[in-house]
Amino acid sequence: MTRAFTTKIERLSDGLHGPWRSPRNLLQAQTYGGHASVHDDETARKMGFDAAPIEGPTHFSQFIPLCTEIWGDRWLSEGCLSVSYKGAVLDGEEVMAFIGIPTGDEQQLPIWMTKRDGSEVLRGTASVGSNAPDSVLQTKLDRLCATDPNRVIFGHVEPGAVRPRFAARINFDSPMGDLYPFTLRDKNANITEVSAYYEEGRKTPWGGPILPVEMISVLAHHRAFEDPWLPRKETIDLFVDQEIRIFAGPLMVDTEYEIERTLVALSGSRRTESCWVRSDIYLPTQEKVLASVLLNVASFKDSYADYDLEHAKLRGEH
Repeated sequence: MTRAFTTKIERLSDGLHGPWRSPRNLLQAQTYGGHASVHDDETARKMGFDAAPIEGPTHFSQFIPLCTEIWGDRWLSEGCLSVSYKGAVLDGEEVMAFIGIPTGDEQQLPIWMTKRDGSEVLRGTASVGSNAPDSVLQTKLDRLCATDPNRVIFGHVEPGAVRPRFAARINFDSPMGDLYPFTLRDKNANITEVSAYYEEGRKTPWGGPILPVEMISVLAHHRAFEDPWLPRKETIDLFVDQEIRIFAGPLMVDTEYEIERTLVALSGSRRTESCWVRSDIYLPTQEKVLASVLLNVASFKDSYADYDLEHAKLRGEH
């Protein structure tokens, strides 16, 4: 019987963990709105980073062997990873993924990731099945406070806006546009956790090769530049919170899906304004949600031209 992963997993007093890994940044050439993103070194330094951070969902792959170690292949069909990103990881830095040790038949466990120096990269929950407790992001979303009524970046939209379904698929050799200028074959060549289930031509329990969970984020987000709630001026953005949930999966390579995107919430901080978007993934013309991606994208106020001036006008100061 083919095993999904051969990743070496070890046990500590507080959790299971995989090996140290050095994930790669495949988004150096990413552009949107005609400008480079925070995953470009020069742009990242302008926003206060030492260099370009790796895209958050890249880290999800290190948790998949831990989840399947606990819940088996069932997790690939109905699993969930829900995290808040705590610190940036640069290309080549080593990180380790951890999951709590089950004491019974838990359907949800804590997860976290650290660097060699002990600094935290992300923290959240992993779960399986429809009866699991609320994820860490669902809990966070339920507790969001009202945002600043004088929003500048997202002042033109309100939660509840929906972008109707559009078709999307991922095959091995087609790049996923300006937002994701790499192919699935590129990703599989650089992914931290190799799996026989990802291989071209491979027979799996679901038929053919499956999409790595981190690529579900790519599928959901690769046409985000068409969203009706986009800022009206250029911004530099960063993923802050993210959840990938599989209801009836896994998702398959070279299969056509339809995606519906909904603006579910707005929030902010001293430096950012954020939009929370949920992407629901379906088979064409079907009503059953196969998977969903919840994403909180923060736009830096400093990257939005004349932010302070526009904010002052909204407050009636000019």
